[in-house]
Amino acid sequence: MPVEALPLRSIHIDSNEIKRMQEEDVWSTRFIQVTLEMDGIAMPARIRHRGGHTRLYPKKSYEVVLDNGTALQWNAEYDDPSMLRNALSFHYFNTIGVEAPGTKHCNVEWNGQPLGVYLEIESVDQAFFERRGLECRSIHYAVNDSANFRLTDPITRKRKTSWYEGYELKLGKKADRSRLIAFIRKLHQTKGRELRSHLLERLDTPQYLKWLAGAVLTGNYDGFDQNYALYEVKQGGKYRIAPWDYEGTWGRNCYGKPCGAELVRVQGYNRLTKLVLAVPTCRSYYRNLLTELLDTSFTERELGPLVQAMHQSIAQNIQRDVTRKWSYTAFENEYSMIMNYIRERRRVIQKELKQWRRADRQKIPMLK
Repeated sequence: MPVEALPLRSIHIDSNEIKRMQEEDVWSTRFIQVTLEMDGIAMPARIRHRGGHTRLYPKKSYEVVLDNGTALQWNAEYDDPSMLRNALSFHYFNTIGVEAPGTKHCNVEWNGQPLGVYLEIESVDQAFFERRGLECRSIHYAVNDSANFRLTDPITRKRKTSWYEGYELKLGKKADRSRLIAFIRKLHQTKGRELRSHLLERLDTPQYLKWLAGAVLTGNYDGFDQNYALYEVKQGGKYRIAPWDYEGTWGRNCYGKPCGAELVRVQGYNRLTKLVLAVPTCRSYYRNLLTELLDTSFTERELGPLVQAMHQSIAQNIQRDVTRKWSYTAFENEYSMIMNYIRERRRVIQKELKQWRRADRQKIPMLK
């Protein structure tokens, strides 16, 4: 069966602007005006570098904003030999009922010069929720690991200067920022019945636990204290959470190194997760949810055809892409590696769930 060609994203940019992008600080937030040809239509757009440590890599990632406000993220996926982990993770989150970005592999070129295969990722912004029929009051990006719901900075171990450390306001006003600060502060200033009421009133706990299950199953160690978006649904005013940056999953870390299936514990991490799982009804819901997912969606039978189809859909383009750091042989082996991760991850989680239930019956604390 012939493989459908990947869509082409063609950037037309002044040569002087290319030079400026190459020579200026790679951490610059300045956008450069370009013309983007996409799906046969030319349109004005703006572009800039994006990412964290990946900005220092030879193959850069980009943020592209169209004149109508639509924002697209072009990820080089430089550390992922499969180029599938983000796409596969977000697909899985959407499958289990957690709003996650849509993705599409594409070829990118600048002034006719090929830059290779990229993963185009939908931005989590107001338009993201409008497309899903949700009215969103505010969006807060967790941009670094200070977004851990704790009192202290994870590096200095000193008290944070602000409860909002680690976040960036993507959508909303000062009052929305203050409301999130009040939510986090109350996590530390209340306990017992009052704390449980606070969690259940201000957090969509079933949705949060679905997100937790997705993060735990895919094995994203880096996704609990950062790389997520907290958003406030207008109807009901509760916070929900959306995943972001899931390149370090399915058996590899965020630098592409194999990390096995035991890296992330079944209870996940961060203070908010600990508090939610301390509520008996939430803990029971979460364990039943994981058991259900292990019986249904997180199986080799369900995921195998999806991984294979995604893998085959980009294989020819990956083989021709000379911008990647990984060999084509490494790419070919990734299907087997991801499937082996699924098999081993199921075994690990089933074992940890049994130990957790046993500890609960014996009243042994498991949530450190």
